[in-house]
Order: sequence, then structure tokens, then C-alpha cells
Amino acid sequence: MEWTDEGIVLGVRRHGETSAIVELMTREHGRHLGLVRGGSGSRMRPVLQPGNSLRAVWRARLDEHLGAFVVEGLRLRAGSFLTTSHAVYAVTHLGALARLLPERDPHESVFHCLQAILDHIDDAPLTAALVVRFEIQLLTELGFGLDLEQCAATGSSTGLAYVSPKSGRAVSAEAGEEWRDRLLRLPGFLQEEAETRPPLSDLNDGFALSGYFLERHVFLPRGLPLPDARQSFVAAVVRAMPDAA
Repeated sequence: MEWTDEGIVLGVRRHGETSAIVELMTREHGRHLGLVRGGSGSRMRPVLQPGNSLRAVWRARLDEHLGAFVVEGLRLRAGSFLTTSHAVYAVTHLGALARLLPERDPHESVFHCLQAILDHIDDAPLTAALVVRFEIQLLTELGFGLDLEQCAATGSSTGLAYVSPKSGRAVSAEAGEEWRDRLLRLPGFLQEEAETRPPLSDLNDGFALSGYFLERHVFLPRGLPLPDARQSFVAAVVRAMPDAA
């Protein structure tokens, strides 16, 4: 068995004296692990850092085997993360979320979302907005997608301002006025196609929205709290925002 794909490093652990088991989020083959011989050595260590993009060739005798990767660095971003706290926490949080997906189950949209975040990770507000979008996309991939396209009460696609915590469906400002204290706010950037740098208030609403449904559908059923890295990432973004004061 053999295939070649592009992958983003999610994690690495030492195996034996010189090798490493590397976890990649690949474009076409999903989250995939493989052995890299010499992966713990000084030559490969800078390449096998979370957040880096690699070209990977995977080989195994049988498909169900761990197999081995031969990797080549494509975009080695990790070195630039070390001086930016929101970037370090983002990479940790994104890796933890990606591990919620079944191994070897293709999720090309997740790969592209990860790539977009990593390509803009030096920009704190844009990174934060993309992470909220990623969390909502992950809910969809896990079978808990939100309906943010039209009002649950009227069917209208305009004037959307809230999300029902029960149904995960959008609600217009007019229809939700009476129950607004019980509804989650729907920030404007989640209703736009273009990548944007929202104000801090909208980002807070976005994290509250995605966090509520992640906790309800994904983490609480597993008996887990929301990851600490998520809270640290949000706090680091707040510190980096010009309107944080």
C-alpha cells in the first residue's frame, strides 16, 4: 500500500531511540499516523513540528498497519509561532479538535480550514474569526451542524441576529426579540463569505456560540471540559486586540 498526500503536522511522539510517530491531518486521507525513521534526530526535528505543512509518502504492507512516512517540508511555519502566544495556543487547540475526528476518515474541508488559519496565524483577530469558523465546521463534520442560513421562525435569510441554544438554528432580530435573553448572539462575521477581522465584541459572541455547542455535543458527552488551550487562546487574542481596553 502506498499513497502521497499533503499533510499538516498535528503532533509527534518519540518512538524508540531515533524514530517518531507523526500525526498528520492530510488533504485526502484524513487524520493519519505513521512512523518516521530518524524523526527524533536533529535534522528532522525542525520539520516535524505542529503547524508545519509536509509532503508525505505513506507505505505499509497492509492498509490497517501503522505504516511509515517519508516526509519533505513544504511550509515550515512553526518557528514563527514561538514568539506569539495566541499562535502557540491556537496550534495546540486545533490539534486537539482535529483528534476528535476518526482516524483515516477523509475531511478535506477540515484540512483547508486548518491551512487557512495557519497561513494567517500572525493576524490575531483574523485567526480568531477563522478558529470560530473551524469550530463550527468541526461540529458539522461530527454530525452536529448549525443552521445559520435562515430564521427558524420565519424562514427569512435577512436580519439574522440570534441562534437558538436548543435547535442550533438562526433566529431573526424581530422574531427573537421577546426571547433575546435566552438566545445566543449570532455575530455578523459568521454571515459573511469573506475573511474578516471582527471587533472583539463579535469575536466574544462567536466563541460563546461555538463553545456552547462544542461543550454540549462533543465534550460533555465524553465527560470532558472544553480544552484549556481554547481558554488560553481566547485570552491571548483578547490581549492582542486593539479594542481590548
